[in-house]
Amino acid sequence: MVNNEMSDTIDPVMRESMEYDVVIVGAGPAGLSAAIRLKQLNPETSVVLLEKGSEVGAHILSGAVLDPIGLERLFPDFRDDASCPVKQLVTSDHLAVLGKSGGLQLPNIIMPPLMSNHGKYVVSMGAVARWMGDQAEALGVEVFPGMACSELIYREDGSLKGVIAGEFGYEKDGSKGPNYEPGMELHGKYVFLAEGARGSLSQIAMKTFNLRDGADPQKFGLGMKEVWEIDPAKHDAGKVYHSTGWPLGLKRGGGSFLYHAENNQVYLGMIVDLNYENPHVYPYMEFQRWKHHPDIADVLKGGKRISYGARVVTKGGYQSIPQAAFPGGALLGCSVGLVNLPRIKGNHNAMLSGVAAAEAADRALRAGRSADTLSDYDNEIHNGDIGADLKPVRNVAALNGRFGPFLGGMLMGGVDMWLQTLFKFSPFGTLSHKKNDAKSTQKAAKHKVIEYPKPDGVLSFDRLTNVSFTNTYHGENQPSHLKLLDPSVPIDVNLPEFNEPAQRYCPAGVYEVVVEGNEGPKFVINAQNCIHCKTCDIKDPSENILWTVPEGGGGPNYAGM
Repeated sequence: MVNNEMSDTIDPVMRESMEYDVVIVGAGPAGLSAAIRLKQLNPETSVVLLEKGSEVGAHILSGAVLDPIGLERLFPDFRDDASCPVKQLVTSDHLAVLGKSGGLQLPNIIMPPLMSNHGKYVVSMGAVARWMGDQAEALGVEVFPGMACSELIYREDGSLKGVIAGEFGYEKDGSKGPNYEPGMELHGKYVFLAEGARGSLSQIAMKTFNLRDGADPQKFGLGMKEVWEIDPAKHDAGKVYHSTGWPLGLKRGGGSFLYHAENNQVYLGMIVDLNYENPHVYPYMEFQRWKHHPDIADVLKGGKRISYGARVVTKGGYQSIPQAAFPGGALLGCSVGLVNLPRIKGNHNAMLSGVAAAEAADRALRAGRSADTLSDYDNEIHNGDIGADLKPVRNVAALNGRFGPFLGGMLMGGVDMWLQTLFKFSPFGTLSHKKNDAKSTQKAAKHKVIEYPKPDGVLSFDRLTNVSFTNTYHGENQPSHLKLLDPSVPIDVNLPEFNEPAQRYCPAGVYEVVVEGNEGPKFVINAQNCIHCKTCDIKDPSENILWTVPEGGGGPNYAGM
């Protein structure tokens, strides 16, 4: 049903509205799973799925080794479907602690059973999302890519009513241009926000409904990934390799991966925990340096890089999960923060959350309810399969932050996971995250500048060259979607106190400090380079940068990620 009506918001623009049973924002594994499950349960349920990327899968970036438990809930026979891209079983599992020129391979027998990758799959989650998008459309889900959702709409009672999507045509100065399109209001009896980690609408919903009350601060890591085609003689399909240690060291959190996928491809990357203290740290260059370790360089030599991307991942764990349901809506997937840090997996929990939200909404709709709080969904997140996956590992991130990835995360965390596996007991109870990642950043004067080797153009590459492999595009005339709450802070505060770390923490070279003539330093935002990783929204030490959605279809167009 389409109506012409005035928006419920303060914006006086006349917009068309469309009514649905369920509106879903974000076509990642969580949003797609919710849409598919809703239609499986009741084909008559009207469902719309809105995706800001140019197509389903365009913004998806993940390692990834997939635990199929979530996919099996939706498609028990996916292994028999020739069109399903989940094919490559893990054939071997390796974990190494690296030094600069060597490493120590840890025996799998010392790892808690939950760490095993037996029965898991090496996948491109972008390809999985595209396949799931096809399944959703075949079931009757209305899928609209290129539709950025820029605003939430509320009912008079304060419950979430819907979103504004597809607004186009603003000029650089924020005024409405000659081709301005006001977008549409999409109203739902329930609205699911499945935007991924640090989703902009999810952040608004959490503040509006106080969803983080009682939860620890969320913690994040910056994940960077490349896809390479390598020499077939060096390819070992299904091999999974994880490493910690060099170049991050044994005190700074993070780790690396190299997965042998199909077709002589490898997926490789690094996650750098964003709680680092030294503002001189350059995460992208840590990743590039890691590729020169003999164990990695030997695999890559003779190959070619074909894709690059970056995205933040949640790592706070169970104690950082907010309330996931609120009047009229719910948070799904990484909007909640469901990554199992030691397993380096979150896609399975994202899918499970989508299934759980769909089943809760289906029960409510059949009972004639709407716009209330789906409390049984929130309970399932905390106490169902997802909670059971996250509770035994809840202290690993906190131990990692206190004592470093080797002593804290691996040794103490490993003992804690074994005790919880065998005896359902933790000597630590539940450790807390006491501050967010921005507040972890210390003054530059307290730390030495880190000298990074120049990329060689063979194994390692400069940022802008790699960004060209993301197929990123933003309209030239649109306003910057990266907002400074106070434009004076980067030069007046961050530069003298922190050596303006935005120059380094951004994996796409969006932020620069430039000096022209005698005018003094200027802070430049190259918003057209943004690959939507959200790091700036998290790590800025003054918490002065707000990431908002650009026009729909903008950002990266990842291939094979």
